[in-house]
Amino acid sequence: MPGIAPSNAYKCADGHVLVAGNGDSIFRRLMNAIGRPDLAAHPELAGNTGHMARVAEIDAAIGDWTAPRTVAEVLTALDAAQVPGGRIYTVVDIAADPHYRERGMLQEITREDGNTFTVPGIVPKLSHTPGRDRRNAPALGQDTEEVLGELAVKARRP
Repeated sequence: MPGIAPSNAYKCADGHVLVAGNGDSIFRRLMNAIGRPDLAAHPELAGNTGHMARVAEIDAAIGDWTAPRTVAEVLTALDAAQVPGGRIYTVVDIAADPHYRERGMLQEITREDGNTFTVPGIVPKLSHTPGRDRRNAPALGQDTEEVLGELAVKARRP
């Protein structure tokens, strides 16, 4: 988040996490959780202006802490310290998450040739007009005659 620090994505041993340690008390808890009480107590880092002035150093400290740990280890430590954080999902993570499928965020479509694919669901989810796929993407050339026919009709109009 521009102008607010630290709030960034950090690499872990098995993925990435988002850490939002940008509130003053949250920042202190985060620095203590990552073993940097020196940064937690530093008077220049008492507010966001100080965080922004030393954002590269702070990000490096957090990144050094997250890098050798798994996402689960980092999130457990952040949760214990009451620091907001979350896993950054990859496409593989999304496809494997049963909550995405249950919410209709993933759906199966069947092409005219019988092949089935998993595709993103319709968003937003509206109760009265939930949205749906009306038509699969056309095969190459499938609509050429229709489009050319429409263009010819329009070209003949005065």
